[in-house]
Amino acid sequence: MPSEEELYQEHVLDHYEDPFHRGPLEGATHAHEDKNPLCGDVVRIELKLDDEGKIEDIYFTGDGCVISQASASMLLEELYGKTVDDLKGFSAADMLVLYGPRLTPNRQKCCLLPWKVLQSAVH
Repeated sequence: MPSEEELYQEHVLDHYEDPFHRGPLEGATHAHEDKNPLCGDVVRIELKLDDEGKIEDIYFTGDGCVISQASASMLLEELYGKTVDDLKGFSAADMLVLYGPRLTPNRQKCCLLPWKVLQSAVH
């Protein structure tokens, strides 16, 4: 029986190898890109909002470590179809819980990069 940590790691690798909505989004209404200067991770998130502020579609592109790219996939899957208010209420702590495995402070920056990019895209 796999341990909880092994299950989390498998979940992370699944998102890295088969990401949710990776690629460009034609007709995006909001977009933002940022990078982590310490490690070079880059994430760009493009989203399309409907007239009521609901996320109609959302995609990401980027390059970097397993953590940054998998967390981008997890975040988009979690927030797909939600409202901008839901997105704005989704905290950094929520992102770390969503990711799963405990991370060192430096690796938390990798995990939080997509969250920061998405917050910037809608503010």
